[in-house]
Amino acid sequence: MQKDCVIIGGGIIGFCTAYYLVKDGHKVTILDKGNLDNGASFVNAGYITPSHFIPLSSPGMITKGFKWMLNSRSPFYVKPRLDLDFLNWAWCFKKSATAAKVEKAIPVLREINLLSRELYQELKDAREFDFNYDHHGLLMCYKTDHAGEEEAQIAAIAAKGGMKVSHFSKEELNNKYPDASYNVKGAYFYDTDAHMTPDEFMQQMREYLVQKGVEFRPYTAVKDFVVSGNRIEAIETSQGRIAADEVTLTAGTWSSKIAARLGLRMLLEAGKGYSFNLQRETGIKVPSILVEAKVAVTPMNGFTRFAGTMELGGINHDINKLRVDTIAAAAGNYFDGLKVSEEEKGTARAGLRPCSPDGLPYIGRSQKIKNLSIGTGHAMMGWSLGPATGKILAEVIGEKKPSLDLQPFSPDRKF
Repeated sequence: MQKDCVIIGGGIIGFCTAYYLVKDGHKVTILDKGNLDNGASFVNAGYITPSHFIPLSSPGMITKGFKWMLNSRSPFYVKPRLDLDFLNWAWCFKKSATAAKVEKAIPVLREINLLSRELYQELKDAREFDFNYDHHGLLMCYKTDHAGEEEAQIAAIAAKGGMKVSHFSKEELNNKYPDASYNVKGAYFYDTDAHMTPDEFMQQMREYLVQKGVEFRPYTAVKDFVVSGNRIEAIETSQGRIAADEVTLTAGTWSSKIAARLGLRMLLEAGKGYSFNLQRETGIKVPSILVEAKVAVTPMNGFTRFAGTMELGGINHDINKLRVDTIAAAAGNYFDGLKVSEEEKGTARAGLRPCSPDGLPYIGRSQKIKNLSIGTGHAMMGWSLGPATGKILAEVIGEKKPSLDLQPFSPDRKF
């Protein structure tokens, strides 16, 4: 049965949801308050990361968070503010950061990441697109013994879960990748991971969806909802009323504010990240995370992207030059001879990653509104989990059995 589906939010999650809905024969409209050409879906590191199975809300992050909180150059910066929503989120984050809860989240994140990687490969193999997709793995590069020990523990968990993980000394690393000139103590290599060029994929996906009849409504902000009983009848927007059989909320960080108009309490914080591109040869051939600096480096289609930092400071796209400088400094610190110019730093863009308190995304229906489905809260894994989230939401809307157990991702879950 064809349904009239409206998706609120035109990022990677919204696009992938539209793709699978169209495949199932539904009519789709995508609303976005902007022009659908910027934000976290365009400035991220482009990683498909089965290796990222440790949630943000891990025990060590509490200790590091207090240490880094007032340092505006730190990898994880929290701007202190007296805001009730933020304080509630922070309290639930603290409650979620226990060894037991992290252990429970690990297989959940690993499973959805692996599913999403398979779906990206299917998209590539289907020949409907011609996007850059490289399965070259991921290097976790460290400079200190302490960071190396932490990475060794994570690698052991990954290996136990069936992932292929290798270790390189500095000498082995530079023998294998001589053009990059790694200035590190060592690195763990995850064979599971892949990477892409986000801007390229988003453009091709949008063109495909237009060809398939998806209607795009940019500059259309949600004002309110027309609700009858426990169902949404229509959406009141800045461009008028839009009726819908199904509504899907994939508006990233803004999702919680939109959900609040329906009486839903969904804790989300905006985790701002920055990136800039070096449009020149860097010698870097394999995606690398610079562990201590929390910087991601990705060789994309024609350029190298440096991305990083997690800044909890509310919803804004202001560029903090100190944080961009910190990413650039890490580039020169981990790669001998690599210097980032002021002009290159000046091209930096920011994106807001929607972070849930427990590090798991919200995926599925809320029991309070029967024709509302939600996909947000992916933190740093939004790009990686785009296809899996989109497919699952399409299954929910089509009343099919979901590809994964949705209980851990419930939008109604308590912390």
